[in-house]
Amino acid sequence: MRSDPQPGNAGNEPALRTAVRAGRIGVLLVNLGTPEGTDYWSMRRYLKEFLSDRRVIETPRWLWWPLLNLVILTTRPGPKGRDYASIWNQERNEGPLKTITRAQAEKLKARLAAQGERIVVDWGMRYGYPSTAERIEALAKEGCDRLLLVPLYPQYCAATTATACDQAFEALRKLRRQPILRVAAPWHDDPLYIEALASSVRSHFASLDFEPDMVVASFHGIPLEYFEKGDPYPDLCRATGQLLRDALSLPPQKFALTFQSRFGRAEWVKPYTIDTMRELPGRGVKKVAIIAPGFTADCLETLEELAVENRSAFLEAGGERFTYIPCLNDSEAGMGVIEAVVRRELKGWL
Repeated sequence: MRSDPQPGNAGNEPALRTAVRAGRIGVLLVNLGTPEGTDYWSMRRYLKEFLSDRRVIETPRWLWWPLLNLVILTTRPGPKGRDYASIWNQERNEGPLKTITRAQAEKLKARLAAQGERIVVDWGMRYGYPSTAERIEALAKEGCDRLLLVPLYPQYCAATTATACDQAFEALRKLRRQPILRVAAPWHDDPLYIEALASSVRSHFASLDFEPDMVVASFHGIPLEYFEKGDPYPDLCRATGQLLRDALSLPPQKFALTFQSRFGRAEWVKPYTIDTMRELPGRGVKKVAIIAPGFTADCLETLEELAVENRSAFLEAGGERFTYIPCLNDSEAGMGVIEAVVRRELKGWL
């Protein structure tokens, strides 16, 4: 004998589920990442995730895996942990990149508050925590059926922008209900960004008791092979550098563009920042200011590598005065750039 259908379920029709939240827009700021601590094992976990990324290291796996696991992950966590410890945010017990990225998200949320609850702003990291996948899942649960991914890199690079997208795509692949995705385009030549950089240089100069002989714009480097395979990153960096020099009205002899953070023995795009710092005093450049336009937030590569390691190299080579110009971070100018990028990409959704 056939039983009567349940209320609300006529015949074989599936029962309706409780209505899910929808109609919201998620804005996810994504930065590179930071270890959870400065101890050996925290550093090892972070370095393993970072250096296992095929976008970052394109060396054939059969050659790279033994080198990574038997040499690099044995020897590098200790020294790198000490480097991180020198810049660590002791109050929050986290790396400065995490502190600043969180602040950027909070300030962006305040700047978009007039849109009401329709926009949900969040932040995540490509490596480490909070992970991009974790935050995408959280935004989906918040009812975000549209998602704007904002990799915090002004210049596109496969090892930064593309790998952030890779992780987002992988996270979306696992969702039954996928949000519609947009990815913010790079802003390496955006007039607002260039003026924000130029203003930060002028403001910093006004606080000095000396006039720099040269401004050096240092960008994170990539292996030359990656550029030869088609990565546009070095060209985008050079475009940013040229626009910044023009905005500052500096002659060629008072401005240099270099690349930092070389890793391994392969040739990287040149000139190298550390070599330039050692050469400048011999060329009569005794007072130098260095800025890192490719970073939206200060981190190990700026606070320790540039402001400490490169300072030492310059002074030991005969330099007299060295100053590091901080990243835009969550300053008014820096937030103005991020807000402009987000509003540009949200057109048609709002």
